[in-house]
Amino acid sequence: MIIAVDFDGTIVSHEYPAIGKENMFAFQTLKMLQKQGHLLILWTYRAGKELHEAVEFCHKNGIEFYAVNKNSPDEEYTNVISRKIYADIYIDDRNIGGFIGWTKIWQIINNETDTDLEQKEKLQNKNFIGRFFAKK
Repeated sequence: MIIAVDFDGTIVSHEYPAIGKENMFAFQTLKMLQKQGHLLILWTYRAGKELHEAVEFCHKNGIEFYAVNKNSPDEEYTNVISRKIYADIYIDDRNIGGFIGWTKIWQIINNETDTDLEQKEKLQNKNFIGRFFAKK
């Protein structure tokens, strides 16, 4: 699946032109989506120096995008005109209703319910506690 992800207000708090603080679970969720084979496109208003800073910030946090503000790495792009890109899913804080959070996004993309997530967390906690108290 191709997933277009906004930067300001979505990956980080909205403090444009500065880089805001990372939104909770943003990079963890993006990394897991990449591991599942999804192609991530950074889809942002940023251009020039501000865009470079955002891409570098993501790189330092372990995310390399398939493309940035374009449909593919090979596509010709100009910073003069902003344009729509194609994606199966768009993740943006400007959706009707606002940003729903990375946990909810993960659940929607993976067709999980709150109960599924609770069961996974219980299993992870049980495994952690078991390893912690395991006899050596």
